[in-house]
Amino acid sequence: MSTTVTPTARVFSSDNAAGASPEIVEAVARAAAGQALPYGADDSTASVRRRLAEVFERDVDVLPVSTGSAANALSLAALTPPWGSVLCHRDSHINNDECGAPEFYTAGAKLVPLGGGDARIDPDELRAAARRKAGDVHSVQPSVVSVTQATETGAVYTLDEVRTLGSIAREAGLGLHMDGARFAGAVAALGCTPAELTWRAGVDLLSFGATKNGTMTADAIVVFDRSRTAELSFRAKRAGQLASKMRFHAAQLDAYLTDGLWLRNATHAGAMAARLQEGLKAIPEVGLLGAADANIVFCRLPHRITEALLADGYAFYHDRWEPGVVRFVTSFATTEQDVDGLLADVRRHAARTPAGA
Repeated sequence: MSTTVTPTARVFSSDNAAGASPEIVEAVARAAAGQALPYGADDSTASVRRRLAEVFERDVDVLPVSTGSAANALSLAALTPPWGSVLCHRDSHINNDECGAPEFYTAGAKLVPLGGGDARIDPDELRAAARRKAGDVHSVQPSVVSVTQATETGAVYTLDEVRTLGSIAREAGLGLHMDGARFAGAVAALGCTPAELTWRAGVDLLSFGATKNGTMTADAIVVFDRSRTAELSFRAKRAGQLASKMRFHAAQLDAYLTDGLWLRNATHAGAMAARLQEGLKAIPEVGLLGAADANIVFCRLPHRITEALLADGYAFYHDRWEPGVVRFVTSFATTEQDVDGLLADVRRHAARTPAGA
């Protein structure tokens, strides 16, 4: 059986397409030697807890999981009763790309989508939704706010914006969950500390993404409200997320957190997106859309250019959001040559595209 593989230099569809950092591959190989206690009782898992406590400047509990979907759904289940509601942005990952996992794991809690520019929740909308029908037995009860950091459009909530949403949640007695699939990119873009961006701003549970930024099969739930840990542990086991050989998840996360690899990878991915954005800005036929604070660039391309790039072997999402809109995503593995090659091909096809096409 043969498999067609798109050349790495031409993959801009998702940071999930990138491989794994060499340091992480080496860590998994080391974990495969010898024996270790199962179910998270190994030294690597203990090391991950220590490292994340250092990163977040406080004691935390950590549950390594195999996917970001599991991290999100389990976190929300621990913060929401079945009759509760999750207040999130209408363009959030949990609302559009989790195949109902939050509803399933919460046993029926309702996602209530809110508006706001660049996929960031509008504070006024949240303030109203947080009080809507509170105490009314005929309605689901506002229970938790979920913010995506960075957002699905590549924008980043500023520190003040997270604090504002956290304040609204606290005043209404709601929990605050952060979907941090690209959390490292947000930290790198803002230059603030992970603690400032999470628990100091009111975040109770963080889905700590790593797969998009260099690990192979490991993300984690970071628990700031440690009263939730016992319930989360049972939920993780029931969901099949308590890995017997947890050391393989932990080895990836341990290497990811060693010597700042997680931030170096995210900084590089963001720099490649900025390089791409600047290059696209100089091409008249391209219309940039929204903020590109992290590693995602949205733009409008004439159909002929999109088709020509696809024929050249490029991989990227197009027409998924609306006709003519494409998304390019960079990663820790994207090189300057990759970006410059894409820009050169866009310019080449733009020059051949009739005006107004």
